[in-house]
Amino acid sequence: MELLRVVYRHYRWPFLAVMLLSLASAGLGIGAIAFINRRLIETVGDPMGVLPAFLGVIAALLVVTLASQLALTTLGHYFVYGLRGRLVKQILDTDIERLERLGSAELLASLSSDVRNVTIAFVRLPELIQGVILTFGSALYLGWLSPGLLWVTAVWLAVTIAVSSWLVARVYRHLGRVRESEDRLYRDYEAVIHGRKELALNRGRARRLYAERYEADARDYREQIIRADTYHLSAVNWSNIMMLGAIGVVFFLANGLGWASTSVAATYSLTLLFLRTPLIQAVGALPTLLSAQVAFDKIAALELAEPEADFAVAEAPPGDWQTLSLRGVCFTYAGAGGASGFRVGPLDLTLKRGELVFLIGGNGSGKSTLAKLLTGLYRPQQGELLLDGEPMSDAPAYRQRFSAVFTDFHQFTELVGPEGEQADPALVEAWLEDLAMRDKLAFEGQCVTNPELSQGQRKRLALLMAVAEERDLLLLDEWAADQDPQFRRVFYRDLLPRLQAMGKTVFAISHDDHYFDRADRLLEMHDGRLSELTGAQRHRVSRDAVARLDAAKP
Repeated sequence: MELLRVVYRHYRWPFLAVMLLSLASAGLGIGAIAFINRRLIETVGDPMGVLPAFLGVIAALLVVTLASQLALTTLGHYFVYGLRGRLVKQILDTDIERLERLGSAELLASLSSDVRNVTIAFVRLPELIQGVILTFGSALYLGWLSPGLLWVTAVWLAVTIAVSSWLVARVYRHLGRVRESEDRLYRDYEAVIHGRKELALNRGRARRLYAERYEADARDYREQIIRADTYHLSAVNWSNIMMLGAIGVVFFLANGLGWASTSVAATYSLTLLFLRTPLIQAVGALPTLLSAQVAFDKIAALELAEPEADFAVAEAPPGDWQTLSLRGVCFTYAGAGGASGFRVGPLDLTLKRGELVFLIGGNGSGKSTLAKLLTGLYRPQQGELLLDGEPMSDAPAYRQRFSAVFTDFHQFTELVGPEGEQADPALVEAWLEDLAMRDKLAFEGQCVTNPELSQGQRKRLALLMAVAEERDLLLLDEWAADQDPQFRRVFYRDLLPRLQAMGKTVFAISHDDHYFDRADRLLEMHDGRLSELTGAQRHRVSRDAVARLDAAKP
């Protein structure tokens, strides 16, 4: 079983210790049955002399059984803790392009449903192990009492287990379909939560989302989980009834056909009754373990990167470069059915230290892709990134040179300085004033305690955090789009020059044609290709960028 193999690989010696405890528990359980057979059934007289020894065996069984189950459960929760941490670290270390192809619904389903299923499996794992060990141990004891009865009982139990296995296989199949339904439900949840404003405005869209997507996915989930539960309950009840039937067969063979004495038949019956609960629990635990296997398969199917040993937080030394170049860089998105999609490149671009560069282009022209290639979030499929003419092979180290505010940025609440340490308080205070946010933000230490801001204010906070990182290169993706006209003027006329004065190279995606003259260079993306606008061409674009972009459309 994959779950046990993974646990053994990560926690070999604790796992072996737990298995020894489980064996001791099973041995004591069989010993209790033997004690009852030898001292309470076959021996008559002096019951008070037998009682203390019997109570001692029962007490030892209770302590060892509880200890083995608690040890295994605790080990399981340590393993789940490590699994969850590994999965989060894998997401942090996986390339952005892979995460974007997966989508947040897939990742959230694995972090929640898959990890939860593994946790539940560990809670039920002691029941399975106890049932298996007790069954084999009891079989050895019963074989010693009467080999003939053991063979008949073994055949009876083999039929029981075979039918149970057939039923459990159906459980596994439907649990796999349940997990697929969960992925679709998570996508529906995302649409409901993230699209709540649009759905509130358009009730027809809300009705279609609910009736055509959510209800269909929810019905499929309901049908698959009902079928899985049906097969599971059938397996449990089949096992339960067949165990009772085994007791009747034993007494028929012993008393009716004379295969064994009544005391042996009583011991067989007592043992089977003792095994009945562990076996039923073991069968009941199987679906949770099968769900854990489905969870492992889903996590493996994500194809996330292997986690790195650390986070490589060391910052690049400031001022150690003069030019950053893209040479022949290409990137092609995967289309439907494995075909090639939109292609960006080949791109040739050189940025000089301290430059203020603006990038313009229509929707879908490739601006955001260029931004991700430039910052190292996307790896070039062709071409290379050069720093002072030297190819950059260490992508994580290269990315440490950039701070960025993307259009779809996530609003963090804690200010972080170089190398992940505390931000410079003087720098933060100065920029709070420049961004007109001193009276808008409340801090506890360097953590913002009132992040409920307007979109324009959120972008100002994001810029404050980017500045606090004190990195050489700053990428701003349509940062001014959500600012009011007055502060947009402050941004272009005051803040960008101040960033340059701080020694930063600023690469800004912008559509504010009134301020194009502020840039040292003006670049344009069109249909995945990059060009630089100069002279009269740049002057014409600065007069009316929007009109020019509209005229360029086919």
